[in-house]
Amino acid sequence: MSRRAARFLLVALAAVLGLAVAAPAQATGYRYWSFWERDKGAWTYATTGPSQAVPDDGTAVGFRFAVSEDSKDAARPRGAADFDTICSGTSAQGGKKRIAVVVDFGTAADAPSGQTPPEARTDCAVVGEDATAAEALAAVAKPLRYDSSALLCAISGYPTSGCGEQVGGADKKTDTAAPSAPSATSSGSGSAGSGPSVGVIAGVAVVALLGVGAIWQAKRRRG
Repeated sequence: MSRRAARFLLVALAAVLGLAVAAPAQATGYRYWSFWERDKGAWTYATTGPSQAVPDDGTAVGFRFAVSEDSKDAARPRGAADFDTICSGTSAQGGKKRIAVVVDFGTAADAPSGQTPPEARTDCAVVGEDATAAEALAAVAKPLRYDSSALLCAISGYPTSGCGEQVGGADKKTDTAAPSAPSATSSGSGSAGSGPSVGVIAGVAVVALLGVGAIWQAKRRRG
């Protein structure tokens, strides 16, 4: 192979491999409040929304604001506070139940542009025996904001705007302090963005090199 042909092959290979680096797949996430239940000393992602969940007396519920792709990627409320710690100073009342409520407003990385997350808070909600987790939250962390689909958008007024908006690709912010999070009461989950996979790009590279090789062989025969 001549030096000119070899140089051409190297340039073609470098260009195609450059595409693999410059065009990675883009993940898509959602910025929202996720809902959690405390079980055996650990946070478990709730299988129902806070307006459907009816926690028992002596239990704890948590809410975390973050950006995540799906429920498996959701960020848990931080801290080790449990019912005994949060409600230790609240006496039981007849006809009422006590629910420990943990509200984690997330990190600055997950906050909407121009907004600063408040400090995390814990409260002991004293509510009716049939009260839902949403009612327990409302008892200690107003104002709450919901959208037309009853999706929880804000707790204690945070964030001031937006509700479960999509955050995709390079704009997605991650939480380095805890495992990331997904949608609380929404069913939307992240999906892979557009963008060629490394396998596809590698295949293109092989085809391109074979094509260049064939051209060089043809020129060699004619010469």
